Amino acid sequence: MAHQLVIVESPAKAKTIQKYLGDDFEVLASYGHVRDLRPKEGAVDPEQDFAMRYEAIERNERHVEAIIKALRKADKLWLATDPDREGEAISWHLVELLRERKQLGNKPAQRVVFHEITKKAVQEAIANPREIAMDLVNAQQARRALDYLVGFNLSPLLWRKVRPGLSAGRVQSAALRLICEREDEIEAFVSQEYWTIAARLLHADSEFSGRLTHWQNKKLEQFDINNETQAESIRSSMEADMQQQALQVREVERKSRQRQPAAPFTTSTLQQEASRKLGFNASRTMRVAQQLYEGINIGSETVGLISYMRTDAVNLSEEAIADIRGFIDGHYGHEFVPESPRRYKTKTKNAQEAHEAVRPTDISRTPEMLQGILEKDLWRLYDLIWKRSVACQMAPARLDMVAVDMDAGTHWTLRANGSTVTFPGFMAVYLEGKDDTDEDENNRILPPLEQGDQPQVQGVDPEQHFTEPPPRYSDATLVKTLEAHGIGRPSTYASIIQTLQNREYVETEQRRFRPTDLGRVVGRFLSNHFERYVDYNFTAGMEDELDAISRGEKQWRPVLNEFWGPFRSLLDEKANVSRAEATSEAMDENCPECGKPLFLRLGRHGRFVACSGYPDCKYTRPVDGPREAPEPVGRDCPDCGKPLVYKTGRYGRFISCSGYPECKHIEPLTQPKSSGVTCPQCGEGELVEKRSRYGKVFYSCNTYPKCTYAVWGPPVAKACPRCAWPIMIEKSGKRLGEQLACPQPECGFHFQVTASEAEIAALLVDYTPPPPREKRAAPAKAPARKAASKTAKSTAKKTTKTASAKKTTAKKTTKASTTTVDKPAPAARKRASKKVDNP
Repeated sequence: MAHQLVIVESPAKAKTIQKYLGDDFEVLASYGHVRDLRPKEGAVDPEQDFAMRYEAIERNERHVEAIIKALRKADKLWLATDPDREGEAISWHLVELLRERKQLGNKPAQRVVFHEITKKAVQEAIANPREIAMDLVNAQQARRALDYLVGFNLSPLLWRKVRPGLSAGRVQSAALRLICEREDEIEAFVSQEYWTIAARLLHADSEFSGRLTHWQNKKLEQFDINNETQAESIRSSMEADMQQQALQVREVERKSRQRQPAAPFTTSTLQQEASRKLGFNASRTMRVAQQLYEGINIGSETVGLISYMRTDAVNLSEEAIADIRGFIDGHYGHEFVPESPRRYKTKTKNAQEAHEAVRPTDISRTPEMLQGILEKDLWRLYDLIWKRSVACQMAPARLDMVAVDMDAGTHWTLRANGSTVTFPGFMAVYLEGKDDTDEDENNRILPPLEQGDQPQVQGVDPEQHFTEPPPRYSDATLVKTLEAHGIGRPSTYASIIQTLQNREYVETEQRRFRPTDLGRVVGRFLSNHFERYVDYNFTAGMEDELDAISRGEKQWRPVLNEFWGPFRSLLDEKANVSRAEATSEAMDENCPECGKPLFLRLGRHGRFVACSGYPDCKYTRPVDGPREAPEPVGRDCPDCGKPLVYKTGRYGRFISCSGYPECKHIEPLTQPKSSGVTCPQCGEGELVEKRSRYGKVFYSCNTYPKCTYAVWGPPVAKACPRCAWPIMIEKSGKRLGEQLACPQPECGFHFQVTASEAEIAALLVDYTPPPPREKRAAPAKAPARKAASKTAKSTAKKTTKTASAKKTTAKKTTKASTTTVDKPAPAARKRASKKVDNP
């Protein structure tokens, strides 16, 4: 029997740790938080010194019950949740909940932390317990209270001023502002033309290029050559010069330089590099890293493969450094090991450096050893972490940089740059990715060139370029920018991005973030009216305050009070902002119909341009410019005689009457494909092929809406042998093959397409039609649902309405009626209620 109970957050971690601690310990998972703020107004009360009202999380109640049951048999409680503020708070909430329910008693409850899940780390943690760090808990409480106060007060304002159901968050709003401002930069960007000129050269059977860097003995700037005429003139002049005198190497400059490896991974750099090299978004990276940290079965054992993945530190333990250096010496050679160990210091603003960097728990466990054992995503991320960790302790790479200047004894100069790797160093293992950069010309390899050499000129090529706007943020660049501004923490980057996507404030386009029309309106409203609270410095300053609380330098309630006063006053002030002001943006353009100013407004389907004189002037147009005149079809409307035109709607192009809205005649762009089968219901129309809004093919009468007959399968003009319905439909499946079936639900007779008349007659003898749909028996036991689609409250509400409707029907039934409505027995009602409350 276990005498000591250990609580972790996840079941995967529990299984791994259980193997390390032995039979005297029982390890259970809390499945995250066991308590949270009440999800309603008043959960944080500023009037009562920011009293926080918590309640147990219903979905985790069964896990709490399991913990209570195990605790009754245990002598001691160990709290081994994650080694961060959130983990500290989970441990504190669990202890508080157990005390509230009088289940802890006098049993000791001690906190243990480990930054990697290995046998040694876990046993060392158990040998060195501590008390719950209330400074960390209070920092988490302060963060939770701030997010609650902003969300529960700012979101209702958005509902009233922009659109119902919206929400705003303290950190997410600053991230949204970043994305919206970048989009504004892109739209305001004016592209500029410029030209470059390069010569295609050949020397020692190697092709390379030389770029024009000087003209008329003056160094060329980016926009010095800005049109085709000028570029062609320079090209002609250069070719003329080289016909009179050969191109010659005037100067060769060689430099040796070293390239240093990147630091080991933090949460931020791991997310950035996984985005660049693996195509993972931040959420996917953290999900896979969590699995690697908590423990993977690798055949002989279940073990955590990496250290804790939520960290902003770049330092490694002395033991880890020694292991990595020993591995490099044994596998790559002594020359790949630097004289002294590399120690890194973070440059990130507000870094806590409470943990190590992300690294493998055992450097000798190479990716090659785990290939075929780990799932694809797990292996790819582990391979990335392993290589970065090894490379960070390797010798620098040595490169020879070469710059060659060439001319034809004239006023212009060509330059060719290149490099040669003389010693690969860390580059033998790993090279860091880059964001939004073109090929570095310094990485090109040049042929051996000496002063006086005369490379052969194969051509001179002017090339047109246009300046490009700054790129939209990718996962990597957004995380990098958030970190640079001090917005959020390692544990929050992925959730910030995910929240913006879930709220439909941003969308991804070619793996980059673009604000939706709704996101831009919300972002502009917050920036215009709550500028201080979406300001990057303010958000980073609040993170500083939270860090100070976690270090014990500040008390959390005074910090909240300092925030709440000005925020509450601003909320009261902005309550008078009109909805039109909140959802409209003035344009530097007047209405072409009435001359009043035009505004950008938010509608049901996004932003559009509208006249400020509405409803007197009803001018509107799309954001991207005036609507073009509709293209005529070339025939008249059969209903009113006006010309038919092509239009584009929600589901693509279609034909409409130009007299809309007086005449609502519409036609599909292409005529439905005929089946050649007469409609069996009306006998007048013909069944034609159509598609539902979700793309599924069906067949319906072409006289719709006069006749509404429709079937899902292709119709066949063959009467049903059983009920004589005029048509049958084709069906096919892997199990039954090609069949003909009667579309009438009460018949449903079916047989193989290839069946003979005798085989059909034999089937008719024993055929039993399916029971009416409403009388079919319910399955003995409904399959377990993976997730409830509606809340228990909603289900209970519907059940109550149904019961009420039945009761009303029973009351209205006359005494002469033979039908009665039996009331359920009290016990049955009780059971039904229980099922509703606990789905």
